[in-house]
Amino acid sequence: MKKIVRLLGIVLLLLIVVLLFNTFRISSKQMTDVVPMKSLSVNDSVITHLSQAIQFRTVSYEDVSLMDSTQFEKFIAFLAYTYPKVHQHLSLERVNTYGLLYYWKGKNTNLKPALLMGHYDVVPVVQGTEKMWKHRPFAGDVAEGFVYGRGTLDDKVTVIGILEAVEYMLREGTQPERSIYLAFGHDEEVSGRYGAQQIAALLEKQKVQLEYVMDEGGTIKIDGVSGITKPVALIGIAEKGYTTLKLTALGEGGHSSMPPAQTSIGILAEAIDKLQKNPFPAKLGGAASYLQDYLAPEMPFATKLAMANRWLLSSVIVDILAQTNAGNAMVRTSIAPTVIQGGVKDNVLPVETVAKINFRILPGDSVKGVMAYVKKTIANDKISVETISQFDSEPSPISDTATVGFRALHRTIKGCFPDAIVAPYLVLGATDARYYRNVCTNLYRFMPVRMNEEDLKRPHGTNERINVDDFKNVVRFYVELIKGS
Repeated sequence: MKKIVRLLGIVLLLLIVVLLFNTFRISSKQMTDVVPMKSLSVNDSVITHLSQAIQFRTVSYEDVSLMDSTQFEKFIAFLAYTYPKVHQHLSLERVNTYGLLYYWKGKNTNLKPALLMGHYDVVPVVQGTEKMWKHRPFAGDVAEGFVYGRGTLDDKVTVIGILEAVEYMLREGTQPERSIYLAFGHDEEVSGRYGAQQIAALLEKQKVQLEYVMDEGGTIKIDGVSGITKPVALIGIAEKGYTTLKLTALGEGGHSSMPPAQTSIGILAEAIDKLQKNPFPAKLGGAASYLQDYLAPEMPFATKLAMANRWLLSSVIVDILAQTNAGNAMVRTSIAPTVIQGGVKDNVLPVETVAKINFRILPGDSVKGVMAYVKKTIANDKISVETISQFDSEPSPISDTATVGFRALHRTIKGCFPDAIVAPYLVLGATDARYYRNVCTNLYRFMPVRMNEEDLKRPHGTNERINVDDFKNVVRFYVELIKGS
């Protein structure tokens, strides 16, 4: 017995040594040789221009017939008038009418070009919520140190920020080292099939190969991540896939005074309940591992120990992440029932009830795999399952962090926001960047805006706004990124 106890003691001691060794050997992945960049003098005119851009109602709809094309044309004309040097020195190709592709020739054409992208379409304001806005959503009001309006965060901030930066550099007489493409889509909010997808197809047809692409995505989270009190600049290196499944339950019709044991609504409700009680398995690898590798060295000792020993403590880490909606979505394919339709009268049994369930697919899973999982989980022949394939998108590959593009982003962030910790992560939503896979392997998703948890609710929400100083920093960031690329 003593030998067993002694052996267990030795094993425990060795385990502690291994845990501590792994913990102390991890080192910071933050660039330490970056000198904070001298703040560029950005004129207040950039705020006026963003305000004016918000006033164009470039709203995209799934039903294209609802699109007000005059607003899109007026916005494009506004860009030509507001950024004369951009339109004088850069070539512009309009793709599929409203997609915009600019080309800025660099000094060294032997270098692969980079592509900076965004979209200028916005989501509608939900009917009935207009009165909840402090300032009208398309007025572009500048008040209380903010620019208010739909698009200030998603995503005219990027489009106007990039164009302001390029106009600034052209006024200075600056030419980038590598050539730069600017790509602005007009339908990202409804899948990007007519904008970004067509722009990417054109570049592929022209046999263009890009060094890196940067789209919207991560932000600078200023109220901490995973126990870190410093701001964290999150660069998306991959994004989840997307599918919506339509579940249809058939039941007996008739009078509600003589109902069966389950109506079609009950059948479908039971299936949805099964799905929510049986989530997809959690996985800690992929882009989530990159995030932990970058954040672990900056964390308190106990958390650092767990992150450095994921081979043993992965289940503990998953349990911690699963305590928040965002953390849970980082490690599993998510299930979100969003629409349910059934019944027309309170005393009539519905024959058919339909539900739409949205899935954001973790890299490693697939649209086909989601379909199979749902059918297996609900296990009910009375329910048909089909995909609304119009917007299906598989999870993206993971972009490398040991590249020219990622290093340029990392260095620019540290130069412009010296207190920020840079970390790659998995983007939970879909972006237009996914369409550029055939012309570039290094796809990154980042928006240089400081945001807290409350701000993250504003895109697509009420009182969307951006701080005036934050937008000036967006312009400064793109100037430094282009110079350093």
